[in-house]
Formats: sequence, structure tokens, C-alpha cells
Amino acid sequence: MDGEAPQHLDRPSATWTPPTRAAQLAALGCTGIAHGYGTGHGATREFIGAIADKIGLGSYVPREASEALDELTGKKVDEFDLLVVGGGATGAGVALDAASRGLKVAVVERDDFSSGTSSKSTKLVHGGVRYLQKAVFELDYEQYKLVREALHERKTFLHTAPYLSHSLPIMLPIYTWWQIPYFYSGCKMYDLLAGSANMESSYLLGKGKAMNAFPMLKSDGLRGAVVYYDGQHNDSRMNMALITTAVQYGAVAANHTDVTSLIKNDEGKIIGARMKDNLTGRTWETKAKGVINATGPFTDGLRSMDEPTSQNIVAPASGVHITLPNYYAPAKIGLIDPATSDGRVIFFLPWQGNTIAGTTDSAAEVEQHPIPKEEEIEWILNEVRNYLSPDIRVRRGDVLSAWSGLRPLVKDPAAKNTESLVRNHMINVSKSGLLTIAGGKWTTYRAMAEETVDRAIKEYDLKPKQGCVTEKLQLIGSAGWSKMMFIKLIQQFGLESDVAKHLADTYGDRAWAVCAMAEPTGLRWPVHGTRLDVSYPYIDAEVTWACRREYACTAVDVIARRTRLSFLNAEAALEALPRVIDIMAVELGWGGGEKEKQFKDATKFLHSMGLSEARVGKLKLDDVRQGRHKLHLEIEDEVLARTIFTPEELQSLKDKFGHIDADQDGKISASDLARTLRNLGQDVPRETVLSIIREVDADKSGKIEFQEFLDIAAGVKELHLSNAFSDLVSRVSAGSGTASSTSSTNNLGSSSPTPGYDDKRHVGANIPVEKSGGGV
Repeated sequence: MDGEAPQHLDRPSATWTPPTRAAQLAALGCTGIAHGYGTGHGATREFIGAIADKIGLGSYVPREASEALDELTGKKVDEFDLLVVGGGATGAGVALDAASRGLKVAVVERDDFSSGTSSKSTKLVHGGVRYLQKAVFELDYEQYKLVREALHERKTFLHTAPYLSHSLPIMLPIYTWWQIPYFYSGCKMYDLLAGSANMESSYLLGKGKAMNAFPMLKSDGLRGAVVYYDGQHNDSRMNMALITTAVQYGAVAANHTDVTSLIKNDEGKIIGARMKDNLTGRTWETKAKGVINATGPFTDGLRSMDEPTSQNIVAPASGVHITLPNYYAPAKIGLIDPATSDGRVIFFLPWQGNTIAGTTDSAAEVEQHPIPKEEEIEWILNEVRNYLSPDIRVRRGDVLSAWSGLRPLVKDPAAKNTESLVRNHMINVSKSGLLTIAGGKWTTYRAMAEETVDRAIKEYDLKPKQGCVTEKLQLIGSAGWSKMMFIKLIQQFGLESDVAKHLADTYGDRAWAVCAMAEPTGLRWPVHGTRLDVSYPYIDAEVTWACRREYACTAVDVIARRTRLSFLNAEAALEALPRVIDIMAVELGWGGGEKEKQFKDATKFLHSMGLSEARVGKLKLDDVRQGRHKLHLEIEDEVLARTIFTPEELQSLKDKFGHIDADQDGKISASDLARTLRNLGQDVPRETVLSIIREVDADKSGKIEFQEFLDIAAGVKELHLSNAFSDLVSRVSAGSGTASSTSSTNNLGSSSPTPGYDDKRHVGANIPVEKSGGGV
């Protein structure tokens, strides 16, 4: 059967409209859900035929989609072939694979589709260069197989949704001569292993050309660079495309739907699950011949629901990423550091107009919304400093967003650390019949899904209509998309260029339908497309579309996964919330109380995206709507903003710096610091003095400049940070060499208001330039 040609792979039509969430819940067995815009059927058959004509797709709806639509309009499915638990990359991939084979499948997600790891990836579609390195040097065949499979799937991935993914050159800078043949041969082996699936051949660059390609790079000691190619994608949008395409091929999909328990027959075999709609509290039972556990890092939770004594098979690892302004990296090339200070690999990549850097790799506890730790953010910033020119000040205040994703690594009891674990997958079937697919990564989701459905067909004796067809199946939005499509959008709807490009590359050929929902701006230009934030290309019509066509149920669904605003700039997402909530309130019928609840839930989420709890915890919807969130910002609340010192504080800091800087050359040297320590009665070894300087010396010059001195003061004031240097300075009274009796926080960047401090200077203050997404 696997070798047969697809029997019904009709091209998705731009005029097809998915069944609403209410219809999906009804098919699962939930009754009493009101039908209305956003939650009900809305304009299920009504759509924009004129728009479809423009891209030559007509109004045809695929046969299987039409049949599914008729069946799901309020009609319960007695028994599914498969019930997939988990709506991330793996679960969505399994649902699409099964539905496209003609199986009756449902997929449920207790939060939102891709709300966990699948939206918090590094955004790469890659074979894994570091896994190849381990495969070669450790003679690890499992690592080798992982890379080979991933390189094959990489090509398929980019074909599956061409508007959501693209190739990306990645530079590997070289600072020692012997690394040139080492890294070059490794990249060539990467190309060779890809075979016919190779994207473009890797190549060498001399120092001059490397600097031209990546001007921000540190030039001192640079010998050259190797450039290789991998893929990049928009992860949560890819996940949404998988879900929507699965629904088009007959799957039932419901987000915010929890599995509360598993149903077993008299023989102890699983025959379904008890469900709960987390938005309404309604409960029901759904029957299925087989249940698939595709819950990523939460895998062991569902396994223990099945068998309380089951052994854990997943070792979750935290991967922290940060978003920086676009001036940190070129728009068309990324960078990889293969040997960080602790041996881990870090990527530095352009993405959606900004720059993302990461990732960390450390053992973690499983939680719904993990919060990135400050020390992990600082570690990434320090690694970035090591590779960028000293002319670029890598500032904590430039971090626009920060997030932590939990990778579902397959557990190896012999492994001592998570970075040595293979991101391969495994399939396990319990005695009661729960089929678990665990591990893997975004790049190999399709192959994992194929293997999972193959196993499910065998385990549950299912009768598909055809074999796997997903290797050639393109996702919804692909059929009428082209690289020049955005120009037609500009001409038809009067959009700004970056908005049109964003819509085309986010929705594919369905961007026509999104634009048709846009209200006129009332301006000469743009004619349509009112932005949610002036600095980013997201428009109000996308919120409407998300509610009507993409099962968006909460404000977080929109700012995090239908758009990517919270990942690009958490502060911008906060400021866009009132508009997002107002649009959703119209679509979903929210009252004032629900709007406040949505705002509270969204600000809690934004805390996990890098905004401090103190910053957002006290805010109300009207505070942001009326701009009061910018007023009276307490110093300790400005975790991601650059502190503005009062004139008195700044003068005090200048005096302290000048006192330590004995030769008045504008820099604090090791001898300056040693002299100050002796004046304070401490005769410390030179290595200790040098160690203190290294803690502060961001540009690695061996001396502390005044701006670095201010950065430490700002850290103390903003974050209550301290180190050996800040503690020393706090003991220095300006103009003397004696220890001060004043506490350290009041002497170096006071974290409490200085006497005479004028709170009014914050009234009407704008978000600092570092938080704007631009910068200087």
C-alpha cells in the first residue's frame, strides 16, 4: 500500500473554510456549545470567491473535506480510529498523516496548538551539525542515523510549506588556523550525507569576505569562516498549517480540550478518553480504537494516567532563547558558535526581522510555562559578546523577549547531562494499548508521524484507504503562493510593503482572504492594514482571521502563536493587548469581565516571555489602553529597561569612578583597583584583581571603562545584582579612600529612591530605546 499513488490528494482551495471549534467539539461528543462567530459555524460555506478567482483556484472544496464538514456540523462521531492527545508538531503531524490515509482521527490539546515546545524552538530545520560531530568522533551510529534522517526530512519540510520555510546560510567563524580544515571537512561531510537532498554546498570565506557578510563579527584574530546551509521556519505557524490541513482532510481538532482520564474495557484495554473543555468546563467521553500519546515533555504524565507505576521515558531539558534587535545580525545569514565557554553550541540567527540567540541546554522540571532564568539570559549575552565586535555593546536592556522551551529528550539512564542525549524518537505501547511517541525534533516530525501511524495501524488493526502520502503533500496555503505574491497584495489592497510580504509569507495563498477581512484605514496610504504595533507588520485583520479560521480562543493564542509578537518583543505585545482583546471580544462575544481575565492571563504569559512579574502583575487593561503602564515605573520593575540615573546619582558615580581611576586616563586598570583595595585595608593577589576586572570588562580590553562601570551600577539598581567589583565600589566614598558606612545598594545604583529623587521624571516617559525593537 505504501507504494501506491495518492488517491485523493486534491489541492486545498483558498475558499475552503474549516469547521468551527463548536462543530469540532460536537463531533468529539460535547453537547450544548453555542454556535456563533469564532465558536460556532459562522460563515462556514460563505467566503470570498472573487479573491479565489484572482489566484486561479476557484471555489472547489476537496471531497474528503466536504464530507468531513457535513459530518461535523453538530454530529457526534461514534468511534474514531485514532485519538491523538497533544497538538504540537508531533500530534499535528500524526493527525495529518492519519487523516490523509483516510482514517477517522481526532486530535486534542489541553492548551493551544503548539503552546509548548513546538512554538519555542530555535526555528531551524536542520540535520544537526553537532550530532554529526559526535557521530564521527564517538563512532555513534545512532547519532549518524539521526543526522541522515533529518537531512532527508529537511528537504521534504521545505517543500511541504514553502511559504513558511526557507534555506538559511549559517556562518561558522574561525579564529585558529588548524580549525579551517577541521570545520570545512565537517561541513563538506554534512553536504555529502545529505546527498540529493542537499540545499547548497558549503564554502570557505577569507577574513575580508567574512567581515563583509557579517560586519558585526569580532575581527581581531579572525582567520576566515565556513558557511553551510540549513533551513529556517515559523514554528507555530507551521503547526497551525498542519492542524488546518489535517482538518481539511477530515480530522477533528480541538484546542483547550483536556484528557482527564482514559476509558478502558473489561480486558483493561484503552477504548477512549474522558474530555473536558477548559473554556466552558463541559465534560464528555470520546471513544476510539486507539489512543496516541504525543504530549512532548508531558509524555510521562499521560503514561502515569494509564499506568501509575510506569517508568519515566522523557528527560526534559530547558532551552532558553532571547530576541535582540535586528542590528545585532545581518538579515540574510546566521552564525553558530560550536564551542562556547562550557562546550555547548549557540546559534545567532535572523528571524522575522529581529535576531534570536540561543540555546541553553540544562535539565529542567516539567511545567506549563517555564520562565527563563536570569543567569541563562546572561550566559547567552556573554557568549554573544565573545563573537561580536567590541564596538557593539551587548546590553541586557536590548533583550526584547526571552523564553524557555522544554525539549522532550528520550531518556538514557547512562547519560550524565542532557546535551549528550540524542534528540531521536521512540515508540512505546503499554499493556493497555496506549501508544506513546516521544522525543524527536521539528525537522523530523513528518517521519515520526509516518512511523507512528504505521505502528498504530498494526496495533489497532485499522483499515486505511491508502498508504502514507505526506512526503508529497503540501500544506494549506501553498498551492497559490509565490515569492512575488506580495506585490499583487499591495496592488489589490493598498498594503505597506513589509505588511504584504509578512502576510504572504505567513498565510500563503490564504493571505488574500486575510486581506479581505481588513478594514479601510481611512488614509491615503496604506488603504488597508491597521497595524497592531507600529514597529511590526501584524495587522488587525489577522486577529479576526485567527478567531474565525484558526481556532484562536484567547488573547495569548493570538499574541504568541497566530502572530509572533510576544516572541519578537514582549513589550510591544503588552501594548497591543487592548486592541487584540477588543477585536476578539467582538468575534467571540466577550464582556468586560472576560476581557479583564484575558488581559490578566496574557500578562501572566508575558512574564514567561521575559517581562518581570512586578512589571505586569499590577497592571489592568485600562492602564495599558490609556498609556499608564509607562508611568511611575518603579526601578525594580524595569527588569528589561535601561535605568535612568538622577543627576545626583550620575555625579556620585562619576566621582567614584574618578577616585578609583588614579591616573585619570578614563579607565580603571588592575593597578588602579589594587591601589584602592590597599587603601581599604585589603592586600589581595594580582590574579584576584584581574578576576574582578574580568567580571565587569565586557569588551575584554583588560580595563574597566566608565560605560561598563555604569552598566554594573544599572544592574545593581535594576536587578539587585552584585559582584566583587560592585561590592568594592560600594565601600568607596567619593573623594576618599576609606570604606563607606552606607549600604552597597544606596552607593552604587541605589535600588531604593535616593533622597530628593523626583518620581515625576518618569511621568509620560516612553519605553527606553533598547525596548523599542530599534535602538542605537
